[in-house]
Amino acid sequence: MRSLKKKGIWLILSVSVILVVMAGCSAKGDKPLVFADAGWDSIQFHNYVAGFIIENGFGYQTEVMPGTTPITFAGLRRGDIDIYMEIWQDNIGEAYKEAIEQGDINVLGVNFDDNEQGLWVPTYMLRGDPERGIEPMAPDLKSIFDLPQYWELFKDPEQPGKGRIVGSPAGWAADEILSTKMVSYGLEESFNYFRPGSDSALAASIAGAYEKGEPWVGYYWTPTWVMGKYDMTLLEEPEYSEEKWQDGFQCAFPASEITIAVHKDLPERAPEVAEFLSRYQTNSALISEVLSYMEENDTDAQQAAIYFLKEYENIWSGWVPEDVAEKVKAALQ
Repeated sequence: MRSLKKKGIWLILSVSVILVVMAGCSAKGDKPLVFADAGWDSIQFHNYVAGFIIENGFGYQTEVMPGTTPITFAGLRRGDIDIYMEIWQDNIGEAYKEAIEQGDINVLGVNFDDNEQGLWVPTYMLRGDPERGIEPMAPDLKSIFDLPQYWELFKDPEQPGKGRIVGSPAGWAADEILSTKMVSYGLEESFNYFRPGSDSALAASIAGAYEKGEPWVGYYWTPTWVMGKYDMTLLEEPEYSEEKWQDGFQCAFPASEITIAVHKDLPERAPEVAEFLSRYQTNSALISEVLSYMEENDTDAQQAAIYFLKEYENIWSGWVPEDVAEKVKAALQ
């Protein structure tokens, strides 16, 4: 009987230990880690990349919460959202600094900081494109200050006596900046400033000219699928300085640090995830390439994330411990 009792006690203890271990394992999935989805392709791509690694490498469940930038950022501060993979600080303003100062969020690192915006031209205008039979049209066009001597290449179809610079859609912050630059740089004497109706109309303007091998000059930015698909050259401007920026925007656009932030509780709740996110880093060229892959293959951000994880193991494997990388690779099979 004693033997049976001892065996029974050991059985109960063993089952209890197993249940405790199982409970500990399942606890990671009891409350999913929630990503902010502010609606654009690149943040959705980052969400799926990080989400795949977190689920398959670290064992946590994940979800996404869609909404506008103000709504999702407020959700991050409250704790409804745990992870924000792509914060454009200029779009949030003082709320970003306030959230950090009040300890609502932890900024874990910089996702990318090499984004560019300004006036671009197709590179074939400068160097030609032998495969397409295109000769250089403006070999000495390097900066915005060179544009007046080439205005005839960019004739405005509605006013042929001037060139046309395709600018920003009305209402964007860039619209005021660009229209002011036109005056500051003296470009209004030889160019008209044209406002496309939307982001898609602006992209279509570039695509239409590029596919035909025609001259084009106008506003765009990185990272985008357009810059991933088409070889474009950013026209030079004086180096950014606050003094010049305040004096009619007479310098290059400042680059923005696009950060990764989490709710204040996440580092304690999932320290290994916080460590992974602190190592997560990409660049504009890479993101533009992935966005171009989405566009050319008519696929979504989730499939683009799988493409990235399969093709760029050398990049993402450096963000995680070796055992986690092995789990992720196994999940990709």
